[in-house]
Amino acid sequence: MGPSTLAISLPSNWIKETGVRKGDLIFFTPEPDGSLKLRIRAMADREKKVKESEIKADVCDQTGLLERIIVGNYLLGHDIIRIVSSKNLSTSHKEEIRSIIHKLIGLGIIEETPMRIVLQCSIDPLKFQIDMVVRRLYEIASSMHRESIQALFESKIELAKEAIRREDDADMMYWLAIRLLYSAQRSKEIAQKVGLAKLNLLNVISIVGNLERMADWGEKIGNSVIEIKNRGVGVGKPFINEIRQLSEEAFDIHSKAMESVFTGDMKHANTSIEGYKKFIEQREEKLVEKLSLQLPDSQSVAYFRHILWAIRRMAEIGAEIAEISINQALEKSTEICKELTMAI
Repeated sequence: MGPSTLAISLPSNWIKETGVRKGDLIFFTPEPDGSLKLRIRAMADREKKVKESEIKADVCDQTGLLERIIVGNYLLGHDIIRIVSSKNLSTSHKEEIRSIIHKLIGLGIIEETPMRIVLQCSIDPLKFQIDMVVRRLYEIASSMHRESIQALFESKIELAKEAIRREDDADMMYWLAIRLLYSAQRSKEIAQKVGLAKLNLLNVISIVGNLERMADWGEKIGNSVIEIKNRGVGVGKPFINEIRQLSEEAFDIHSKAMESVFTGDMKHANTSIEGYKKFIEQREEKLVEKLSLQLPDSQSVAYFRHILWAIRRMAEIGAEIAEISINQALEKSTEICKELTMAI
């Protein structure tokens, strides 16, 4: 309109739905893909609105249900979670609430009466980078792996217990990561600021889930080590050394896989996958066969089989992460593979 003014027409249906009127403020935001995002003030205010939820404790009449609903609300990004009851909250419900808030980063009690407890999450998702959260989760899971095996090798129950205690830390980072991922899914602005704008959301969710399972297997090894030491079961240092060697190979597989996630190195990823297929499966099966010769007691054999199976599963998880890493790396052109665009 005129020599220096550009105009754009807005769809009438959109105008009616949003209630935009003459004189209203409209925000234009350039997107990384070159598009222009348009928002009215009401939309911007809605994105900043505090999200609240209310849980009726009376209906949570099954063990653990209230705790899981609190976790679910936390993951969905709710800032205020109100737990209410038509009568005094039961002791079991209060215990569930206090137990779970210690495992959810940023969540705490801001109000408490006999019939109501209000939780508030103080986390600002924009202060976290998803790659740092994922790295921290892997550090915890891999530490649980190594400490549990070291506890077996050195016959130190306290070291096994320390590995088990790290499971809570792993859960905290896992739930924080999922909260960030849900928030990023709903808002492109958050996705960009937490480092997810250029990442495949499904890949990150899968990696985070695998790391949480790795931590679970580390905890299982720790529990088996404690049972073995409490029962005085022994298989001799040579066999323990073989378990430790298998564990180191498994550790190498999942550490290379995680390195490939952050560097995009497909060769490292492929090494992890081939290492699991060629070595871990066969070695684990041979060690299981040796167990029956070393330990006549079936219960004692079971504890060591649990450890060997956990080591194998950790290596398998590493191989799965490596496959995700390769697929993620192929989403952009590399020296190994370039995407070709052909005119039709």
